[in-house]
Amino acid sequence: VQLQASGGGPVQPGGSLRLSCRASGSISSILHMGWYRQAPGKQRESVATITDDGTTSYVDAVKGRFTIDRDNAKNTLYLQMNSLKPEDTAVYYCYAYLRTYVSSVYNGYWGQGTQVTVSS
Repeated sequence: VQLQASGGGPVQPGGSLRLSCRASGSISSILHMGWYRQAPGKQRESVATITDDGTTSYVDAVKGRFTIDRDNAKNTLYLQMNSLKPEDTAVYYCYAYLRTYVSSVYNGYWGQGTQVTVSS
């Protein structure tokens, strides 16, 4: 199983970015997915999560600015980030709690991270 994140980059304050994360491999079922971020010198924090039935949750700092979504047919997770602020600068990681055709047990998997830099 691999989670491939993309879409990060430099952006000016107030700008937008859309992150994508595609899960590939012998996946039979994905329960919840999420985006996490880690800024320099800080711990990794949860940004947004989404369950298999589409229920979402957000950290207060991004509510009203970020939107998490998923395409179950494509095993792909998205994060639309609007009105970006310098404090959103971090490496963003995707996460998926899933099961493969090989094992009946659900396990968590992380993507490799994509850098988002908000600066003028």
